[in-house]
Amino acid sequence: MGARDMKTAILIAAPVVLGLAGASVWLALRDAPQAALDPTVPVMPATVDIAQGEALYAQNCAACHGANLEGQTEWRTPDADGRLPAPPHDETGHTWHHPDRVLFQYTKLGGRDALALQGVELDSGMPAFGDVLTDREIWTILAYIQSTWPERASAVHAERTAADLAKEGN
Repeated sequence: MGARDMKTAILIAAPVVLGLAGASVWLALRDAPQAALDPTVPVMPATVDIAQGEALYAQNCAACHGANLEGQTEWRTPDADGRLPAPPHDETGHTWHHPDRVLFQYTKLGGRDALALQGVELDSGMPAFGDVLTDREIWTILAYIQSTWPERASAVHAERTAADLAKEGN
């Protein structure tokens, strides 16, 4: 199966995996014009302190995403305000499906603004951490999260990050 066929298969299967609530977001992202890679967004540093990332995660992320990266219950079902609860960041969630650039932007800018870069209007519950954390701290947290993924999830994530950088010529 070629890369394009694999992408199509993933796009077709994703709504089933995400459930009906996530399907509309997935389809909107799939059909949205792709935003150019923001040159002000750095790439993951070559070295990070995973223990510091775990501590920063505990301070800034665990209240919503869980101390063990398990996310909130019923994370695929919108709450009373129509927002999806915080998803898990372990292998049971979808974090590893996204390239580093998307994860960084989502964390720094918050869900609403990060999705707006993709042409998607959605009232995401994810707040912006750009005024709370430095870029390096955001990357350190992301590195900690990624360090917990099994080999298969890490490999898929690495492929998607490489493809994302390649399409932008970085």
